[in-house]
Amino acid sequence: MGKTKSSKKESHKRIFTAGIITASDLSAKGEKEDESGKILDFMLKDRGFEIKYYIVIPGDVDRIQEALVLLCDDIKVDLVITTGGTGFRKRDVTPEATLGVIDRVAPGISEAIRYYGLQKNPNVMLSRGVSGIRRNTLIINLPEGVRDVRESFESIIDTIYHGLEIMGGKV
Repeated sequence: MGKTKSSKKESHKRIFTAGIITASDLSAKGEKEDESGKILDFMLKDRGFEIKYYIVIPGDVDRIQEALVLLCDDIKVDLVITTGGTGFRKRDVTPEATLGVIDRVAPGISEAIRYYGLQKNPNVMLSRGVSGIRRNTLIINLPEGVRDVRESFESIIDTIYHGLEIMGGKV
């Protein structure tokens, strides 16, 4: 029984790679600090992820897709988390950009994020974030607010870690 516990601990020490994309016109112009991306960077590192790439770009479908493809196809990170661009504003196009590059949708992730968030704030139902897989990379859209990012991340990260193990053939 001691070996099983030790093996489980060792499997949780697997380091996954991640990329962060902040889609924000104001942050890309330097008019607003990218607090959401910074908290994601901190929380991912705190969970043992190695951040391979972190970029702040405007809310533009082509720019977002270029960054997603770079992270998935060239850098080949295990996980990409986007923040921003998931609401109802005209420039909120992160879900459309994501849907344009993924091979398979993973709707349960975004459903879980919204379910968890609705317990605290009914406005969460206005989030249009999506999740999916491109090649061997899981992509998850999160909202932009620091509190929303933190709560969304914490509500899914343990299960996401397990999903990444499955994708990597470790389970």
